[in-house]
Amino acid sequence: MTFDFSFWLVMFTFISGSVWLLDRLFFKEKRIQDGKQGLLDHENEPIWVEYARSFFPVFFIVLILRSFLVEPFRIPSASMMPTLLIGDFILVNKYDYGIRLPVLNTKLVENKYPDRGDVVVFRYPEDPSIPFIKRVVGIPGDHVEYINKTIHINGVEQKQVVNGAYEAFGSGMMADDDRWITEFLDEHSHDILVDSDGRGAFNFETDVPEGMYFVLGDNRDNSRDSRYWGFVPDQNLVGRAFFIWMNWDSKNGGVNWSRIGTILK
Repeated sequence: MTFDFSFWLVMFTFISGSVWLLDRLFFKEKRIQDGKQGLLDHENEPIWVEYARSFFPVFFIVLILRSFLVEPFRIPSASMMPTLLIGDFILVNKYDYGIRLPVLNTKLVENKYPDRGDVVVFRYPEDPSIPFIKRVVGIPGDHVEYINKTIHINGVEQKQVVNGAYEAFGSGMMADDDRWITEFLDEHSHDILVDSDGRGAFNFETDVPEGMYFVLGDNRDNSRDSRYWGFVPDQNLVGRAFFIWMNWDSKNGGVNWSRIGTILK
């Protein structure tokens, strides 16, 4: 069973806020009148009202920040190497792709739509309780081809520049000596990895429907993405990953200070 943090945050906010409001409307005045002289109001409060009054502002602020502004995530796998490493803690912009209600995920306010090259967090289409992170390669209306580990969009081959062998470390050692390539999607550039032994070199071709996105992992031969399970619906989008605020990798000695403050592209 997956712990739904958003659901419980909404519930705690609602319950604590309701307790505090009901006490203030119906019980506080009578409690003051019946209370002992010389006691402050909070000294007369039942413990459950005190907790509700104290925790409601905290729950409410976290709910607003996490639902509409930014949300933190931790990277557990190597599927987005070299852009994201195992143990990266990232921040996700929640308003770029529209403001949505927490839990229900209903879009309230339209904003921008993902561009090719954006690193996006979304709810995995086969199990929406699981957050995934990949890079947008195809947007609605695109014809996407993956031929010999090179992307073609609407018949145009996307440029790649080979940088040499990738030097991995820590929990990402499985990618050591993979081919390190800079890939261009339109004017956007980013780094990817492909296996040097030719594994995973199957061809793929598809048309991206309206309201859908085609996504790939940057670690191309070690990523389960749209090639395997299909498109990401717009309603599954969580936000755009934009910042690494911490990295903790026990296999690399703990904190990787060089990762902190990295702007994602």
